[in-house]
Amino acid sequence: MRDPPAPICRDPRVSVVPLTMPPARMLAPFLGPFHLEGAWQLESRDSKFFGYSSMVPLPDGRILAINDAGGYMRFSPPGAKPSVPQLRWIKFGPHGRDNSYHDVESVAHDPASGRYWLGLEGRNAIFRLNARLVEEARIKSPAMAGWALNTGPEALARLPDGRFVTIREITRSWRDSRLHEAVVFDGDPILHPDGRKFLFDGPDNFSVVDMALLPDGRALILMRRLLWPLPMRFAGRIVIADTARIRPGHVWHSIPLASLASVLPVDNFEAIGLVPQPDGRVAVWLMSDDNRMRRLQRTLLWKLSVDPRRLPWPDN
Repeated sequence: MRDPPAPICRDPRVSVVPLTMPPARMLAPFLGPFHLEGAWQLESRDSKFFGYSSMVPLPDGRILAINDAGGYMRFSPPGAKPSVPQLRWIKFGPHGRDNSYHDVESVAHDPASGRYWLGLEGRNAIFRLNARLVEEARIKSPAMAGWALNTGPEALARLPDGRFVTIREITRSWRDSRLHEAVVFDGDPILHPDGRKFLFDGPDNFSVVDMALLPDGRALILMRRLLWPLPMRFAGRIVIADTARIRPGHVWHSIPLASLASVLPVDNFEAIGLVPQPDGRVAVWLMSDDNRMRRLQRTLLWKLSVDPRRLPWPDN
């Protein structure tokens, strides 16, 4: 019997354990244009380590992962310069004293200002933080007022022209298996709260869970489906859509690229982040949400790579 892979990080806060993956010939039919560079399981006994539902790759090579209770982990992924993981709470409210529950499901980042924008489920609100992850302001857009408590702004992105886009997790009704409500803001949602509605067209019976932008402005949108409740089994999709084709009042179409099938070592993937590489390729990081059920689910980290020149340009 083969010994399990040894952890590549033995920090007392977080362990990073490589996963044994299927051979490339088995992965290729599922991953399409993507190449799997590596896969790991993250483990920690820290009480703040759980439920990562959004991420931002940082300029220094680290990743900022935010969980669905307002905690965050700033850490060096495999291949980056080592650093000590930081697990802390975001400071909400005046003087950071708002200790109520903050179900963060999405994040957008402006590297120039260092600011972050968070999409919060349950409140259907967008919060803006400064570079130190301290809340500056929050809004509830009238355009998101009808979204249910547990199906809110699951994906959020800042577009190259300064607009913001958010997409609701589920479709409009159980009769509709593809169309998700979405909102485009003319700028910072804090300053432009009256967003304009449109619809996002995704694969049948999949939920939107996160999105990230390629250097050319196209979006990779991560989607997920619960296949079986106990033990939980998930499937995922990565689709592509051209943000230049977003039109208020119209349907924004996507094209499927990859299938994160349940036959692969997947879990509840909810976070995606992109890092442009010097050779023109893009590193694609995926991270799963364990729903605070460490005995039943895992916190997985995948690194994929893709050549954007090989990806299609969706037509609306």
